[in-house]
Amino acid sequence: MKYIVFILFTVMTNAAAQLMLKQGMMSLGPISFEGVNPLVKLLQIVFSPWVFLGLCTFVISMASHLYVLSKVELSFAYPFLSLAYVAVAIFAYFVFREDLNGWRIAGIACICVGTVLIAQSGRGHEAQTASLSSDKIHSETIQ
Repeated sequence: MKYIVFILFTVMTNAAAQLMLKQGMMSLGPISFEGVNPLVKLLQIVFSPWVFLGLCTFVISMASHLYVLSKVELSFAYPFLSLAYVAVAIFAYFVFREDLNGWRIAGIACICVGTVLIAQSGRGHEAQTASLSSDKIHSETIQ
């Protein structure tokens, strides 16, 4: 659980990147490739300010996630990324006035409950890993 701050940082930067990408695509309007070189259009999209900032934020999020993966089990860390769905849904409701109906709220609640259960499973694993490490060290010093 000591890496939870980095996990939550990964989640929040992931969610922030999604919001920036949405803002960028809204500012560009509907995408049309008619009469335009697709490569030129793609570059226009990528280098528009909000989209570019969102992509850069994704890189930061991925770097944080790689750090987390070097410290904790994938089966523990990865499910926390589902909290990005929660953050995006809530912020999209307030920022973009997107719908947040009962079904979405129920889904968000399920995600939160599942994440809490996964977080609880990590506590036992850390204690077990620490115990195994100390047992291994103890047995090596005896030999």
